[in-house]
Amino acid sequence: MKTTARKMTVVLVCVLALVVPQMAFAHCDALDGPVINEARQALDKGEITPVLKWVSAESEDEVRAAFAHTLKVRALGDEARELADLYFFETLVRVHRAGEGAPYTGIKPAGTIDAPIMKADQALENGSVDALADAISAHVGKAMRERFTHALELREKADESVDAGREYVEAYVQYVHFVEGIVGVVHGDHAH
Repeated sequence: MKTTARKMTVVLVCVLALVVPQMAFAHCDALDGPVINEARQALDKGEITPVLKWVSAESEDEVRAAFAHTLKVRALGDEARELADLYFFETLVRVHRAGEGAPYTGIKPAGTIDAPIMKADQALENGSVDALADAISAHVGKAMRERFTHALELREKADESVDAGREYVEAYVQYVHFVEGIVGVVHGDHAH
């Protein structure tokens, strides 16, 4: 039973995307995100294979060409290396984002990845999602209870006046949409 609850909780990570704008979750475009970290390693080793998993087969040639150009330009000095690396990062991230159906909005500075997303990556590194699942479960439960309590309190006064009724309806809609969002995520009815 506990394993099922944990699995459901992990799925609820996506619920945060319903509450916080999607751009806050993009971390493949951050200088300290997983895509660029692997790109750095690939450039240092001169081996592109590890980064190709981040792009579709149809886009592989574009990324391979950018990688080859980057390796050539890197040999021209430190400034050329820095510029070439940025060119490769931008190409890789742009192609990766396009494969997700997401717009490319540039490379974000290091340190801009939201804490829950960093913890999701750390869970993969550590081999356990339990602490993250428990924290997100607690957060989602608290947020649902707050919306429920607010709607319930306003429901008791909803028929006192039109304004009170409208206030209740607003709280009701926020509560129900929150629940609908969770159900949508659990059933896979959400965008990436």
